[in-house]
Amino acid sequence: MSNATKFGKVAVLLGGKSAERAVSLDSGQAVLDALLRSGVQAEAFDPQDRSVTELVNYDRAFIVLHGRGGEDGQIQGVLEWLNIPYTGTGVQGSAIGMDKVKTKQIWQGSDLPTAPYRIITKETDLDSVIAELGLPVIIKPVHEGSSVGMSKVEKAEDFAAAIEKATQHDAVVMAEKWITGREFTISFLNGQPLPVIRLQPPADVAFYDYEAKYQRNDVEYGIPCGLSETEEKKLQALCLRAFQAVGAEGWGRIDAMQDEQGNFWLLEVNTVPGMTSHSLVPKAAKAVGYSFDELCVAILEQTLEGTA
Repeated sequence: MSNATKFGKVAVLLGGKSAERAVSLDSGQAVLDALLRSGVQAEAFDPQDRSVTELVNYDRAFIVLHGRGGEDGQIQGVLEWLNIPYTGTGVQGSAIGMDKVKTKQIWQGSDLPTAPYRIITKETDLDSVIAELGLPVIIKPVHEGSSVGMSKVEKAEDFAAAIEKATQHDAVVMAEKWITGREFTISFLNGQPLPVIRLQPPADVAFYDYEAKYQRNDVEYGIPCGLSETEEKKLQALCLRAFQAVGAEGWGRIDAMQDEQGNFWLLEVNTVPGMTSHSLVPKAAKAVGYSFDELCVAILEQTLEGTA
């Protein structure tokens, strides 16, 4: 594939230091293999093992760093400083997208529907949280991805343990209203929504948690997603507005719910989604004819914009 030379030397950024290191190594290896099969001169680059100053030896970067350091604007800022084109969302959109509360505040300010929440601190009166959000709620660390540190709380007495679990991962913790209904994920490629996927974890799983995302093989992925064509278009349009509102670009994913009354609720944005065998963006792209290798090249091509 001779036109792969247009990319020059590509650093596939993987690993890193976040709680999602293991997933990032899997995703990064899959992307690296795909690029090499496509004739791209690509190399693995793990910032945990190497100084980021060495990135000056590359022409562009494919970011597959999940979580802090890779998805929060830090590595994007380094690459901007070094003047190296990179995949995905820029510094500001990455920083916002990694912060679940900032994301929600922007969505609320943009009149986009997102599940009600409260920030939890040691001083928070939990009774007032229950009065406001009801039970069950989901407790989340504000700056983690991949459902790390999350718990569903159904009884008031379980609050403390869930908060303790979340604070092991993050100093900032939030409680979010539990939405009963169907869970969907909407992937983006070249800034446009791909077919909606419905996520159906098995009955013994409270929500689409870390284990369901990466380790189990009994999660069902619905494509088509079971929505009517009108509803699917409505959800895609809503998620596109939400993606753009936080400044996300290129490729990414938004998770959403539909409650029992048929209303859609935005949960969170993912600016560097997983690229493993279990991952959702490759499944959505496959539904419109992209092989995994073609998807990786299409994402990398975003780094050519404005440089041709």
